[in-house]
Amino acid sequence: MKKKIVFAALGLMAAIGLSGSFNAAEAGKPLTLRLGHPMAPGNNVTVGYEKFKELVEAKSDRKIRIQIFGNAQLGSDRVTTEAAQAGTLDMSSCSSPNMASFNKAYMALDLPYITAPKYQENLYKALDEGELGQELEKLSNEIGLTTLMFSQYGYRNFVSTKKPIRTVADLANLKVRTTDSPVEVAVATALGMNPAPVAWGETYTALQQGTVDAEGNTFSLLNDAKHTEVLKYAMDSNHNYSMHLLLMNKKKWDSLTPDQQRILGESAREALQWQREETVRLEAKAWEAFKEKGIEITILDDAERAKLKELTAPVRDKFAEQIPANLLKLLNETQQ
Repeated sequence: MKKKIVFAALGLMAAIGLSGSFNAAEAGKPLTLRLGHPMAPGNNVTVGYEKFKELVEAKSDRKIRIQIFGNAQLGSDRVTTEAAQAGTLDMSSCSSPNMASFNKAYMALDLPYITAPKYQENLYKALDEGELGQELEKLSNEIGLTTLMFSQYGYRNFVSTKKPIRTVADLANLKVRTTDSPVEVAVATALGMNPAPVAWGETYTALQQGTVDAEGNTFSLLNDAKHTEVLKYAMDSNHNYSMHLLLMNKKKWDSLTPDQQRILGESAREALQWQREETVRLEAKAWEAFKEKGIEITILDDAERAKLKELTAPVRDKFAEQIPANLLKLLNETQQ
């Protein structure tokens, strides 16, 4: 009996020892975080996340590793953001228009002509250091997420496969692909277009088959996604500014150590600064690619641009009623 007790005790000690070794090994394992986004290879958002991965892994000596699944491999940005909410995916990148599906207050970012390129630096400062960024972080927390990066996406321009779009009147009756954003749908309607919400991953085929014959997007993304193969006409409408928000499951973020959070936060800030500068270069490259493809680009004069703003003013007024007044105030303050 004594021998049995001794053997049992030795077995228990061995089990504890093995368990301790196992836990120590587990503790030493790298933290792997999965990031899903819909953007095409080489796009400004895509390369920004590649820079983020590079910085995180360098700063952590590869104790934190980022697995990137781009080009809608895991589904649209809405699908991956729902997965991040549920905790089945660590991080998702979602366009600001599609964020309206998760919290209506995000519609503020999507309002037509709510921002202008000439005030871009003011907007960046408010997002990075000011109350505007803090308010948007509160919105993400309300839906179980935290925002790591307000990735630069750019200003959207209307493009067409069907007919020249040299004036605002030419937009009428075009079947335009939109996101699910109610603001984007309302803008298209106000301009006399026929909006058709289509997932990004299905848009090329929809253009090719004639399901839609127009869309609004950055020249950079359209070039990277090879939409230039089917597009024929474009105008520099700059009708709204979009970002891609890099979002992380809030519980996952809260479970990280302070050092892990520091590394992710620092890397996100540095990657964002680099990505914004890279965006300028990539957008210029895309304009040249449009010209090489023979796509006719109309540069709107002041009178035509004023018409766009006038026709979309009711959209701004309508949706302003559904958006927190303080959020609109903070956005307006960046435009002066």
